[in-house]
This record gives sequence, structure tokens and C-alpha cells, in this order.
Amino acid sequence: MKPVHERGGPQVTAPWPRIPYGEASFRRIRVNRWLYVDKTRYLRPLEDERYVFFIRPRRFGKSCWLALLECYYGRHWAHEFEDLFGGTDVGRAPTAERGRYVTVRFDFSAFNDKLETLEERFEGYCFIELRHALEQHPDLFPEAALRRILAPPAIDGRLQELFKYAGEHGIPLYMLIDEYDNFANTVLAHRGREAYESLTHGGGFYRNFFAALKAGTGEAGGGLERLFITGVSPITMDDVTSGFNIGRNVTLKPEFNEMLGFTEPEVRRLLELYRNRGAFNQDVDAALDVMREWYNGYRFAKNAPGDLYNTDMVLHYLKDSVPNKPMPDDLIDPNIRIDYTKLRHLLVLNRQLNGNFDLLRHLIGEGETEADINLSFPLEELDEPENFLSLLYYFGLLSIRGVSGGAVRLGIPNQTVWRLMYGYLRRAYRDVGVFSVSHHHFSRLVRGMAYRGEWRPALEYIAAAIAEQTGIRDYIDGEKVVQAFLAAHFSVVGQFLIHSERELNKGYADLHLEPFVAQYPDIAYGYVIEVKYLKRSGRVDDSVVAETMRGAREQLAGYLADEGLRRRAPSVRHIGLAVVFHGWELAACEAVEPGVGDDEARG
Repeated sequence: MKPVHERGGPQVTAPWPRIPYGEASFRRIRVNRWLYVDKTRYLRPLEDERYVFFIRPRRFGKSCWLALLECYYGRHWAHEFEDLFGGTDVGRAPTAERGRYVTVRFDFSAFNDKLETLEERFEGYCFIELRHALEQHPDLFPEAALRRILAPPAIDGRLQELFKYAGEHGIPLYMLIDEYDNFANTVLAHRGREAYESLTHGGGFYRNFFAALKAGTGEAGGGLERLFITGVSPITMDDVTSGFNIGRNVTLKPEFNEMLGFTEPEVRRLLELYRNRGAFNQDVDAALDVMREWYNGYRFAKNAPGDLYNTDMVLHYLKDSVPNKPMPDDLIDPNIRIDYTKLRHLLVLNRQLNGNFDLLRHLIGEGETEADINLSFPLEELDEPENFLSLLYYFGLLSIRGVSGGAVRLGIPNQTVWRLMYGYLRRAYRDVGVFSVSHHHFSRLVRGMAYRGEWRPALEYIAAAIAEQTGIRDYIDGEKVVQAFLAAHFSVVGQFLIHSERELNKGYADLHLEPFVAQYPDIAYGYVIEVKYLKRSGRVDDSVVAETMRGAREQLAGYLADEGLRRRAPSVRHIGLAVVFHGWELAACEAVEPGVGDDEARG
């Protein structure tokens, strides 16, 4: 494949492929010979579906996939087939559909929440994209045809004219819609439900747009032969079509599980590629261990063979490591963070935390939950637990961990998402004035835990804040909630990997603050924390607290005997912390160390 550069002038290329971090142009990646992981084998099963709806979390490669579809099926790009697809799976055995269609692509990712000009900007954008797509094919759309198609005042009318004209003249159309739900979700987050419903219900211009598509998919002899829509949730589609019926939702189909995202063998090959080209001097297995902890764990179908790595996260790591640099200081790419404001309206109503928030905090405490994943649901039904959990799954905040008794187990996939979830928990509490602490001061105390073994100041600081800020008291109602609350605040520093319900020595520790030695090799301490909770309404005296502490110490002694703790971090000293809360008050806390007897531990 010869490189066909899009801009003139000489280009100096490195002896390794450029990493296309943040690049959504499939054509630019291919003609410039940048790094590309071949996913073209999925075009064949996808051709069995005409009208497709496909959901994936942000930064999973959806835009690049739509660009691939545009290049493969668009007759405008057919002359570049060898440059674009030479050496790929589909390039070696193309399908009969290649280069057959007039493609029309809309990308709704750039619209903001300015309601006053939103319709005008939407109509203007759609007009430009439609005209540009048709002008690429003057042999099919002469000037008179363009005038007829573009004459109606709004995009829904123009699409209707296009579909009729294409049907009359035997012109196959393939329409591609990227981030279909982005600006509707932005309006919902910033302007509220009423503004959102003005777009998606009744005679709203966005609803009219999808009504035209729906008519095009159902019209006998119409030109709209294929449709591919991507987004991050099914809510808007359900609202704009009065129940999802515009196409086939293949999101949960196992045959498409790995269409976007990277498998572990693919990630290993990427690391070895740059290692072999002299551009990656980190140990491949050690780097893969870190990436597995932070970027892996996504599964989008019950019967999928394995988990996936987030595309953006892997490229972020490579981009900051090549050529021959240490692992990134910040393992979480800022672009991967789901804007809290997109979730805020789901958690907070009239400055009160709602049922969705209760579900979220209990989920963070447990780490997993059982729920059916609903393919579609309208916004008005989002207060139903399974719909809210389904939304978290579509956002990539939950992933399929397995199936138990016919029910899907959903869990938090990796350290990146754990930290995002902890951040949402902290911000939601702070947002309604329930609880806040100085993160600058608390971070300093937690670093004292990591490097000097000074655990008591940090624990007593957060406990005192809980006791003093009365707003939090209504939410401290069990050890899992306390556990999640502590983890959310311990996660403000990077020195610890936070594990909830970590399996240690055939038991499950409430919290494991694992020292992140791969990034902080001089860290000296790690912690296993056992949280006990005594109800405020129950009778509690010193003997009850002492007995509760005894049980916690026994559990910690077992956890600390786990061989894996020493194997993973041989230079680190692990301390067990037995913590007893009576309601919102810290009743007792003690340290336990490996091999220390009960009397010594109490002392």
C-alpha cells in the first residue's frame, strides 16, 4: 500500500507507525500508514443488517468506525480502495457491496446547549452536509435534482425528497449518523427535561428528523437502503421514535462485541510492535499488567468470549510512552471522563439526592449488582432501577461480569471507572451541601499513609468530618455505605489502587488500598481495611465495640496472610485497619500487622 499524503510537501516518517490518538479519520490513518488494528472482518456480518443502531461508551472508536463504513461503501472513495483497505481482512476478500452507495454522514457531536440558536444551527449544518454529499456525485444528482432535493425549508423535508428521488432513479443510499444523542443529552443536562422534550417530543425539529428517517426505512422502493446510527445511550432514540423501531439494535449481540475496542492479544501485539521497532522500552508484561488494571474489563454481550480494553485509553498510554518514555503520569486520559453534569440531573432533583443516587452509592459499596440490560427506555422511565443500571452500562460505567441464575451480573470494569464513580459520589454529596472536605489537606494525609505509615490522622480527619457535618448522617446507614464513602475519599491520590471486596486468602476484604508500586516505586505501605457498622438505634457499649473489633482483627489476620500481597509488592509493608462505626461516629480503630498476636495488635 502506497502512502497517499493529504497535504503536499515532504513528510519525515519515524521507523514506527504514528499512534492515531484522537484521530477519527479512517482515511487519514490508512493513507498515511499510521497504526491501525484491523476490524474490517466485522463488515461481513454487519451486511446482514440493513438498519443498524449501535451503542458504545465514549472514546471507543465509534467515529472512526463510521468513517470506515463511509470509505468502504461510498462510491466516492472507490478509486482509493487499495490504498484504504489493502492488506486488511476485507481488502483480501471484498464483499459485493463495496463502493456501491452514495453515503450521507451526519456528526452531531459538536452541538452545544444554546437553545436560542440550536434549531438554526442544526438546520444549517444538515443542509451543508447533505449538499456536500450529493455534490460529490454530479452524474447521479444534476443541478435540477439538487434544487428539487434542497428546496424544502427543513432537513426532514429534504430527506424525504432525497429518498423519493433516489428510489425513482435506483440510487442506493447509505446514511451514517454519529453521536446521534449528544446534543439532546447536553440540552437535558444543562437546560432540563422540558427543553429536552421540546426537541424529542411532539413537533420538535429533532423528532421530525428521525421521523423522516423512519419513513425512509419503511418506504417500499425508497432509496435509503442502509442506515447506521451510533450514540452512547438508547434514551433519545426511544423518545424520538416513540419506542425503538427505527432499526435493529445490535449492541448486545456477541458477534459484534469486539467490533470496537481492543482484545488483550491485540494490545499485547501493539506493545510488542513498538518494542520491536525500538520505540517502547518498558517491560511488555509489566505494562500490560498496568493497562489490564486500568483499561480492561468491558464486555457488551452475555456470551462474549472475553473482556475488551478501551480504545482511547490504550492509545493514550502508547502516545505518552513512545518513543521510549516511562508510563504516563496520569493514566486516565482527561478525554475519557464522562462529564458529571451528564449524570447530575439523574442523581439530583431540587437539590435533593434521589433514588438513582441511592442506587449508585449502594452499587459502589457492593461493586456488583444483578440486573437485566434493557435495550431501550424513555427518559420518563429512568427512575426504574434496571433502566438506570442499563444506562450506566451503556455509558461504560458498568460492564457484564457474568450470568448467575439467568440474571446478568454487572460490575465496575477497572480502576479508571472506579475513580470516576468515586468522583461522582463525592461531587453529588458536595453538590447538595451534604458533605465536603479539603481534598488538598486530606490528600496530604493520605500520602502520609502511603509513605510514612501514618494512617491514624487521615482516618480520624475523615471520621471527624462525618461526625461534624450533619447532612451526611442520613446516608450513613450500613457498613457498605461507609466502605464506599471511605474509598471515594481515599481515591483522591494516585498512590493507591482502590479495591472493594478484594479476595484475599479465601475471604473478601472490605477495602484494599494496594500500593501502586509500578508508578510509585518508593511507596512503603499498603492497607487492608475491615469496616464494621453498629446501628445507631441499637444498644452499644464498650463490650459490644470490643467484641466487634475482635472479629475484625481476626478477619484482618487472615487477609494479611495472603501470599499474593507479598508477591505483588514484596518491598511494601501491609497494615490491617479494623474500623468500627456506630452510626456516623467512629467508635474504634486499630492497626493489625502480619504475624502480630491479638494482644500486640491492640497495643
